[in-house]
Amino acid sequence: MRSCSVGIWVNAGSRWEAPAENGVSHFIEHLVFKGTTRRTARQIAEEMDGVGGQLNAFTGKDHTCFYAKVLDEHVDLAVDILCDLVCHPLLAPEDVEKERGVVAEEIGMYEDSPEDVVHDEIARAAWGSRSVGLPVLGTQETLGNLTRDVILRYMGDHYTCENVVVAAAGHVTHERVVEAVERHLSLPSSAQSAEVRPSWIPGARVFRPKNTEQVHLCLGVEAYNRKHPKRFALYLLDIAIGGGMSSRLFQKLREDRGLVYSTYSYVASFDDAGAFILYAATSPDHAKVVEDLIREELDEVASCGISGEELIRGKEQLKSSLVLNLETTNSRMSRLGRLELFHEPLETPDEVFRRIDGVTGDDVREVAAELLGGAVPVAAAVGPRKAKSSFIRREYHGRRDRREASVAPGCHRGVARGAAHGHSPGRRKA
Repeated sequence: MRSCSVGIWVNAGSRWEAPAENGVSHFIEHLVFKGTTRRTARQIAEEMDGVGGQLNAFTGKDHTCFYAKVLDEHVDLAVDILCDLVCHPLLAPEDVEKERGVVAEEIGMYEDSPEDVVHDEIARAAWGSRSVGLPVLGTQETLGNLTRDVILRYMGDHYTCENVVVAAAGHVTHERVVEAVERHLSLPSSAQSAEVRPSWIPGARVFRPKNTEQVHLCLGVEAYNRKHPKRFALYLLDIAIGGGMSSRLFQKLREDRGLVYSTYSYVASFDDAGAFILYAATSPDHAKVVEDLIREELDEVASCGISGEELIRGKEQLKSSLVLNLETTNSRMSRLGRLELFHEPLETPDEVFRRIDGVTGDDVREVAAELLGGAVPVAAAVGPRKAKSSFIRREYHGRRDRREASVAPGCHRGVARGAAHGHSPGRRKA
């Protein structure tokens, strides 16, 4: 290759925010592009455009990443600009107020996408109003609390040596990147901030009224953290249930019944928590039937596992996804950065393949029984008010509380949200 991607990964995301300051990680991601003590926003853009490079950033529930992709001869400039953004942002008061309006528009845009909103709703239902239950974007209300002093304090706590990883991939040497980082990266050292451990709320149900034609529905069960030894069996279970056109959800809900256009499942994993989530969008008249069919499928898989054909197909999909995602320097850099930031082992594709091939049908059946057998799923729905009463009454078990009311918007699926200068990655699991 003649290109190189460099990323600065910060252990800062919505899960470490106080509820009243929700959205500060994402707000910082925006603000640093407004200028530094060395460069104006225009100079940042002109320097990167001048070498034909790409500069962007995204925020997730447990990380923020600033990255650049350039020709190999310009890697020193890429490191310089990235370090300038992270270490020396100007954070001018007028820029804070101006960008507050931009982020408010982004939140409004997000609110207009019920398919995105429902994933925040199920995270809030499952984990409550702290930690990984918080949305990445924050809300219009919390956005007003993000003063310059709040931003500086948060950066002082999280933008530190202990919380940062630099990753690079492409036509560049390790020594060259290290030398450039040593010249340009200057961050304070401090103890890592304490985090709030997420606590699952079984059986919770939330409904978000929206003037839409469809009901967007999510069901979820508690699952494994990102390092759990059974995670590969869970990934194969996920593919069989909702991972493509041959999946059970797609075949049953769309091909056989014609009840949905979009349906899928995914795994959301963090250091200390995880969830297996299923999504479908349908008309209000069909919402109850769709939920019943999804529950029937979960019960069936919990009892019988998946077929041998599904197991083989899932393994090939999982291996193919890994290989195809490693065909760009950005994706290789991202894999390195995430694994190092979260203290996961770096394994070669062949080593991962052996893990995948080592999963048996009995392994998947055991995971299905453990996670789905007897579990009362958490549920969230976004749609017209006429669908609310039947949805909320189902299996509430006395949990009719504040979660029945509207819940704030934000980032979906534990996946990163891009700032206005870019867009977020895809929805499938890492």
